[in-house]
Amino acid sequence: MDIVVKGRKTEVPDRFRKHVAEKLNLEKIQKLDAKVISLDVEVSKEPNPRQADRCDRVEITLRSRGPVIRAEAAASDPYAALDMAAEKLGARLRKQHDKRFSRRGARRISAAEVPDHVPGAATLNGSGLPVHEEETDGVPTKKIGSLEVKGEGPLIVREKTHVASPMSLDQALYEMELVGHDFYLFVDVETKEPSVVYRRHAYDYGVIHLSTDPMVAEAQPPAAGGTLGG
Repeated sequence: MDIVVKGRKTEVPDRFRKHVAEKLNLEKIQKLDAKVISLDVEVSKEPNPRQADRCDRVEITLRSRGPVIRAEAAASDPYAALDMAAEKLGARLRKQHDKRFSRRGARRISAAEVPDHVPGAATLNGSGLPVHEEETDGVPTKKIGSLEVKGEGPLIVREKTHVASPMSLDQALYEMELVGHDFYLFVDVETKEPSVVYRRHAYDYGVIHLSTDPMVAEAQPPAAGGTLGG
């Protein structure tokens, strides 16, 4: 496996490429994650003089058979940014390595089992498409991807479906830090309801739980299926 170094709106000198190879020790990385597929390093430069102290940004992306791990940092020069990003990557790799064996006992649920574990999840028909109530008001519907939109409807520009094992809040926080995102959608292991944990200020976090309104559920007639929102 080779390290791919590329520049975005900036040239990457050979000296820096050599420094990347020395800083990101592939042998050490593969000891922490033996299933590494690729390791990409992207260097970019901010031309705004007001951000001179953070003008050089380095983003490291590690892809393996497990989750993608990203680490990025900005500094006054690319070497300092690389050092900081490499430290973040190493910390996330060590966290993943330490927890990998403790998570092996968790069983993933199949798509067919989702309605049993997640209240309100959509039911699929024999063709693998969501089952909806029949439209009786004469408003036309159309298909957008795998969704059925009534009338004009919203413009869906991107749609993703993930299979997720129920997890605790601590595990969701760990997964969010692992991928370097500001939010993480998960199924709460206690309530079996969809929830979102998100980053607020500094090291503060927030969490949003979704639950079915019992008053609304009682007022509506039984339906073939519902939708899972996030």
